[in-house]
Amino acid sequence: MRYPIIFDTDPGVDDAQAIAIAMAHPDIELLGLTTTFGNVDVATATHNALLLCELAGQNIPVARGAAVPLVKKKHPAPAHIHGTNGLGNIALPDVRGDAMPQSAAQFIVDTVNARPGAVTLVAVGPLGNLAAALQLDPEIISKVKQVVIMGGSIKEGGNVTPVAEANIFNDPHAAAHALTAGWPLTMVGLDATHRCTLKPHDMEAIATGQGRLGAVLADSYAFYRAFYQQTMGFDGCCPHDSCALAWLLCSELFTTARGHLTVVTEGDAEGQTIFAPEARPFIDTRWTRTPSVDVCLDADGPAIVDWIVSTLH
Repeated sequence: MRYPIIFDTDPGVDDAQAIAIAMAHPDIELLGLTTTFGNVDVATATHNALLLCELAGQNIPVARGAAVPLVKKKHPAPAHIHGTNGLGNIALPDVRGDAMPQSAAQFIVDTVNARPGAVTLVAVGPLGNLAAALQLDPEIISKVKQVVIMGGSIKEGGNVTPVAEANIFNDPHAAAHALTAGWPLTMVGLDATHRCTLKPHDMEAIATGQGRLGAVLADSYAFYRAFYQQTMGFDGCCPHDSCALAWLLCSELFTTARGHLTVVTEGDAEGQTIFAPEARPFIDTRWTRTPSVDVCLDADGPAIVDWIVSTLH
C-alpha cells in the first residue's frame, strides 16, 4: 500500500531526518512539503526544505506557510537545540529552487480536493497551516484520508514547559483547532517519541546510505546530540518527527488509545494536551465534548529506530 502524504514541517534536525524518510521510503508518495515557523523562522524552514529535497535529488513541491502563531506572541526559535540555521549551524550549500507561489494552506486545500479520500496530512511542527487550511475549506475534514500529528504529551509531561510539548505550545490556538476538527486523527506525542533514541552508530549507518543528504543529516545530528547530552543525560537524540511516519507505516509498534483531546490555550498550562479516554466516565462532560481521536501512549522504541535506520541505510 502506498501513502500519498503532505508533510508539514519546520526543519529542524529531527524534521530533516523525517523528510529523508518521506523521500526514501517506497511506500510513501511525498506530494509536497509545507513549511511553518517553529524550530526556526518560516523563511529558514522553507530554505531547509528546498535544500533537503535538492540534496536528495528530488523535485518535491515546497509551499511556505505560517510565520507566526494565530493569537499568542511568537517565542524566539530554539537556536540552542537546532542551531540558528536549523541544521546545527553547519555550512550549507546554496539553494537553487524556489517555493511554490501559493501558500501552504492553499496547497493543502488544493491537493486534498484533487485527491479526495487519498491524502494523509503528516504535521510535525506548530499547526498553523492545518488551522488555516480548515479556515479556507472546512470540507477538507471529510476529504482527507487521515491526519497524523507529532506533538503533545499525555503522561510524559512537557519538553518546553512542565506540561507542554513544543509544537503545541508554539501555537496552542492552532493546535486546539486542528486537534479537535473532527477529521480522522492520530497524535504521536512525547509518550511515544521519548521511547526512541537514535544513537551515534545509527546515524553513521544513515549517513553512509544517504549520500550528500546523509552528510547533512550526520553533521546536524552532532549539534542535536550535544543538546541531548547536556539536558537529558544520554548519548543520542529522540527522532520525534520520524515517529509520525513510523506510526503511519508501522502502527503495530505503538500503543494507542481512543478518546477526546482538549488543548489549553491560556495560563500556566498553556499548550497542554489533555486526554480523556473514551471508556472512562468523568464528573462532567467538559472533557468529552471534542471528537474522538487516537493518541499514542507508548512505543517500541528500539524497533522504531531499527525501522528508521533500515529505511535510510
